[in-house]
Amino acid sequence: MNRATIAWLGRLPKKRCDRVIGAILRAAHYGAPLAAKRKKSKTEGSGLAFEKPLRELEERIAELESLGESTRLDLGDELEGLRNRLTERLQEVFSDLTPWQRISVARHPGRPKTTDYIQFLSDEHFELHGDGCFGDDEAIMTALVRSGDRAFLVVGHRKGHTTEGRVRCNFGMPHPEGYRKALRKMHLAERLGLPIVCLVNTPGAHPGLGAEERGQARSIAENIVAMFSIRVPILVLIIGEGGSGGALGIGVGDRVAMLEHSYYSVISPEGCAAILWNDSQMAPQAAESLKLTAADLLDLGIIDAVLPEPLGGAHRDHMMTMETVRGWVLGQLDELCALPVDQLLTERNEKFRRMGKPIS
Repeated sequence: MNRATIAWLGRLPKKRCDRVIGAILRAAHYGAPLAAKRKKSKTEGSGLAFEKPLRELEERIAELESLGESTRLDLGDELEGLRNRLTERLQEVFSDLTPWQRISVARHPGRPKTTDYIQFLSDEHFELHGDGCFGDDEAIMTALVRSGDRAFLVVGHRKGHTTEGRVRCNFGMPHPEGYRKALRKMHLAERLGLPIVCLVNTPGAHPGLGAEERGQARSIAENIVAMFSIRVPILVLIIGEGGSGGALGIGVGDRVAMLEHSYYSVISPEGCAAILWNDSQMAPQAAESLKLTAADLLDLGIIDAVLPEPLGGAHRDHMMTMETVRGWVLGQLDELCALPVDQLLTERNEKFRRMGKPIS
């Protein structure tokens, strides 16, 4: 605190001076607990237990910023110290996450979703609907996108942003008509000569009786087979959850990448724990065994690249995350669109045939 600020405090009435100094001390973590009525931080209510110390620091920063705005105090030094401390804690916490903690980050409700990426990637876009057979499953979004001189089709799982939207999108768990819609639009892109970008973010395909009666397994299998022979470049990016066949239904591509804190697995950790131990509380142990993190899958040759997220995860900085994704998508499309189609298909098939290696 500089001399001018100290002099200004000396001219305040005692009660107001005590309140201001108390707020500064709370923000610096030297004194009493935070006030009950405080400004919420960006991640408050996220449900990530390991982020609790980070939220407390963010709340102190928010309180100090609010105090500076309301009193015109020069609190720059105090704010800089707290922000530096927050950066250090973020680096400490996120440098050593367990697989189960990474799953929590992948499921964070504040992460950018397919609709966000489409808005950011596109100068203009046009959504396509329906499977031409049963209906329009909102858990799968398909859209023609133009970004600069490049046009392409985006196919992605849609989770929704609000409670109503999440229910309408079935929390990102598609029905068979969703996968049929995806494949129908991929064939349209093929006829138009447009590359395809698939954004994966699903806990899994819908497991209900109606979905099974309408051919869930067959729809997913048909998509997997067909995507090997589609004669345009295909990119696949796991942006959050990559659960089981629900992810594989739009998961075959010339390049497959993951965001740093996403996961990609043959089954959810909870499902694995229920099967192996008859106890879903064993999910953290299952997550360790499944080798489902981006680093594990890159080492195994399942994916081709890991895209870095902002410090603290994609939910903390949407713009930086989406800039990273746009750079990767447009760069990869430039490379793949330059290849002859026959070479593209040959390399796509060979890529999946040599996938995986023994775990050391």
